[in-house]
Amino acid sequence: MQQGYFPSDIYTTQVKTKPSLWDKLITNSRLYFTVKYAMVVFRTRKEAIRKVYDTVAWHKSSYDIFRFIENTGGRFNITGMENILKSEKPVLFISNHMSTLETMIFPCIIAPRREVTFVVKESLVKHPLFKDVMLSRNPIVVGRSDPRKDLEAVMNGGAELLAKGFSIVIFPQSTRSLEFKPEEFNSIGVKLAKKAGVPVVPVAIKTDFWGNGKLIKELGPLDRKKTIHIKFGEPFSITGNGKEENSRIISFIQSSLAEWNK
Repeated sequence: MQQGYFPSDIYTTQVKTKPSLWDKLITNSRLYFTVKYAMVVFRTRKEAIRKVYDTVAWHKSSYDIFRFIENTGGRFNITGMENILKSEKPVLFISNHMSTLETMIFPCIIAPRREVTFVVKESLVKHPLFKDVMLSRNPIVVGRSDPRKDLEAVMNGGAELLAKGFSIVIFPQSTRSLEFKPEEFNSIGVKLAKKAGVPVVPVAIKTDFWGNGKLIKELGPLDRKKTIHIKFGEPFSITGNGKEENSRIISFIQSSLAEWNK
């Protein structure tokens, strides 16, 4: 594995001081982004169906979307990327969940450095556009309707993948939410980390730049006034029953959001 597209541990989008007329009329438009995003979705779907959508293709397509976001006026502030590789063991990346953006962008940040997959909702692996791509990434699938069954799927499937050297991204919130509610941030990721004996890397994100669409959730409005923040925390191990560690992750996310919302 390598540093990939971000050789430094910090990345900040360099904003153009004088956007060209082309930028103002075309690349900064929501239509431009929607068309480019759709092109990536259809291309990757074809590759996944042909069984040629591997890890390299995955993080390359993720970076394509990253660049489209910047081209359409999105501004990234990514910090703590040195923490992705601090542990020699696979890790659990435990993050809050705000929009479609993080699921699309995490691969180009993490996958060049570590083999990684996601815990995903069953609806994604049944979606006509996304199912082939998602299934090619060997995800852990949860239904969100039966907590006991989901816990079993994550604990058993997750432990197996971690033992094979895969790191895992998990969003403990039941659904995407612009407001972070600690009471909805369950401890399933911490429980898996304890069982598998691997560290967790807390991740805080603020991705309300990309809103939810009314007809198609993944194609919502873009708010260029809002900076996209992603922060990876220091990895740490689970030593107790997990309550203290889960609270530590929640505090990390809350303090990061408070800083970004000033």
